[in-house]
Amino acid sequence: MFKKILIANRGEIALRVIRACREMGIATVAVYSAVDREARHVQMSDEAVFLGPPAPLESYLNIKAIVSAAQKTGAEAIHPGYGFLAENPLFAGRCEEAGIVFIGPDSKALALVGDKVASRKTAAGIGVLIIPGMMAPGREMRDFEEAIQKIGYPALVKASGGGGGKGMHIVRSAKELQERIEASRREARSAFGDDSVYLEKYLEQPRHVEFQVLADRHGNAVHLFERECSIQRRHQKIVEETPSVAVSAELRARMGEVAVAIIRATHYTNAGTVEFLLDQDGNFYFLEVNARIQVEHPITEMVVGVDLVHQQIAIAAGEKLPFRQEELRQRGHAIECRIYAEDPAAGFLPSPGKILFVREPEGPGVRCDSGVYSGITVTPYYDPILSKLIVHAEDRESARRRMITALADYTIIGIQTTVEFLREVIEHPEFAAGRTHTHFIEQHFPNWTPRTGDEALLDFALIAGALAGQERAAARSSSAQKSLTPWQTVGRWAVGGGQN
Repeated sequence: MFKKILIANRGEIALRVIRACREMGIATVAVYSAVDREARHVQMSDEAVFLGPPAPLESYLNIKAIVSAAQKTGAEAIHPGYGFLAENPLFAGRCEEAGIVFIGPDSKALALVGDKVASRKTAAGIGVLIIPGMMAPGREMRDFEEAIQKIGYPALVKASGGGGGKGMHIVRSAKELQERIEASRREARSAFGDDSVYLEKYLEQPRHVEFQVLADRHGNAVHLFERECSIQRRHQKIVEETPSVAVSAELRARMGEVAVAIIRATHYTNAGTVEFLLDQDGNFYFLEVNARIQVEHPITEMVVGVDLVHQQIAIAAGEKLPFRQEELRQRGHAIECRIYAEDPAAGFLPSPGKILFVREPEGPGVRCDSGVYSGITVTPYYDPILSKLIVHAEDRESARRRMITALADYTIIGIQTTVEFLREVIEHPEFAAGRTHTHFIEQHFPNWTPRTGDEALLDFALIAGALAGQERAAARSSSAQKSLTPWQTVGRWAVGGGQN
């Protein structure tokens, strides 16, 4: 097993990996940009290495700087998290050249599935039904114009080198084509360091269903069942759940077999997700492979009882999967809500700024994977995700009610967030009935505005009192520094033991 791992990411996913490493007795190295000096992942790691200016291309997409940081600190492996360089075959290849283990598929497998166009070719090659579209990234406008003649409008422009809704734009007419392609290229380059894009047919109101997979280096591969991710804004998931109400036992078995077949065909190892679109007649179409840990991985962990980050690290260290397909079961129901620093009443525009106060929900079956704390500043440079709220219960309705309660108990003051909006989504009768699809937000919340009431006023009163108490305590302490307490800045510690 590894002694030290560098986490090439930030925010809640970096913290998730740090916690897993702690549990496994592995030391951690964080990397950070100029605006992340006080970030939680920097505070909680054993070591931290400065990368450069805030711009992603100069920090979290800087392959040379990240590999150098691993070499200087003696890290044996790099965990890329999700986003940034997680699906970049060039980065995986550079790690291999440097003798550093990349915790994910190798560079050859990434070239086949991490690139969305290449994964379409792979799926089609083994007879899997794919969405009509381009089988190579477009180089000139003529390539896109020829493709649109075949697939027709509406179409979707997608980034070849990454996912998460980045670089995706719907094209509904010829006059929009060039503008959407140029916008997608800009976004893809900023998010993934790769501006290649392609077109595929846009399906109206399907369900988005994905299968979690694990594969080791000894020829073993399994799926850990499905997650439904149909509640989306700007093509990015904001609510996920498992199991899906639309997937029968028979359909689950067929989709799972296809997911594992795609993974085997590419000689893929480590954790990944095979994504499908499911139409109203129960037909499923291969969408893409996300060759990394997913944002929504916790709901699978809650229902299946497998720690996916532990498994990622163990597989990368050469260990075999500790279970077979027939040993895996789904137990209960789990829902995740992504908490973003965004204003849902203003088209989900980012809402950077200082968080004055955070109160996270607690209780049985409630988990909060968070990357923020009271006093931290949310920057405009990166994806605005703050945390993920996950609940688990014995059935879907119980999980839904638990999520409503948890969201009601979640308070973030100082910036706009999606907490209140998500609560209304989970409360909506159509969500309660399980009638979800990828246009759910546009259909049911076209002009959403926040509700106001006594409950919100009470929250503000309680928070104002808490903040006043913090200010009085800070004034009495001559050693108080900014908004950070000593406990927030020392990282890992133990009474009488020192740093470890």
